Amino acid sequence: MHRKFFPRDKNYVLEQVQVSLENNLLQYMVDYVKVAYLLRFNPLGIVDETTLRIQEHPAKNYDHLHEFYLILAGVYRFKYYSDNQLEFIFDGRDPREKYEAEWPETFRQWTKEFCRHEQFLRAILELTVFYPEDYTPQMAGLRLSSFITKFFEVKIDSQKGILRIRVA
Repeated sequence: MHRKFFPRDKNYVLEQVQVSLENNLLQYMVDYVKVAYLLRFNPLGIVDETTLRIQEHPAKNYDHLHEFYLILAGVYRFKYYSDNQLEFIFDGRDPREKYEAEWPETFRQWTKEFCRHEQFLRAILELTVFYPEDYTPQMAGLRLSSFITKFFEVKIDSQKGILRIRVA
């Protein structure tokens, strides 16, 4: 099902590519977050309970990151394809091939930039490695939404979708 994040959000080919790559990209993000966290907060490599838990966690279930991924995909479409959904590609590639190359590259770049922020690292680990059985993921989800708002200077409104924030 297509979720419109802005009035001209009609690039269905790009959205299909983004949905098809979700598990692979989320696996990359979780693995990168684990390494970034350990390098930042345990640079000596001292093995303790937390370190073992991070290293031994089999990242396979990304359900708690699904909404975050959809919002990131929407921000990408808003940022790079909001004014023109159709474009002519003159290098002979299919639009799907172009998107399959561009979206993962941007996602990986964003992941590296996100990992510079402690708030992001902790929220991702909280939703994957340290996710307790009796936990409601709303707080971590709200922190990630707040992070997206600050990082991209956009607001995600439930009715209007993605809006640019005017910075004074």
